Amino acid sequence: MILLDTDVLIDVALDRSPHAQGAGELLTLLEARPRMAFVAWHTLSNFYYLVSPTRGKDDARQFLTELTRFVAVAPTDTDAFHFATTLPLSDFEDALQVAAAWACGATHIATRNVKDFRRSPIPARRPADLVRELG
Repeated sequence: MILLDTDVLIDVALDRSPHAQGAGELLTLLEARPRMAFVAWHTLSNFYYLVSPTRGKDDARQFLTELTRFVAVAPTDTDAFHFATTLPLSDFEDALQVAAAWACGATHIATRNVKDFRRSPIPARRPADLVRELG
């Protein structure tokens, strides 16, 4: 199971080079394996507000709707939030990502910001690395 960090989705949606290729390949692989990946609830709103100024509100919503046809939203709750508050990560949003990964039983977090998750109890991997591992 994989939790997709927000940056992976934004890289694909905004075609951010050089990251879009690996992120796109991972999403393609996951589309063929429905429900193998999750996103955090807050990823959806963060994505929307970061992408809609460039792609438009309707397109941003459509991207998320299509995504959630094969990626589930991690079932987080108050316990997951409390877990996030105990994590030794400098960025609280990253701690929320880890807590969402923990809540859904993810074994990896897909992100291009691997260094930000060095102290995470759930290992982070770049999308291209996960594509090679899952092949």
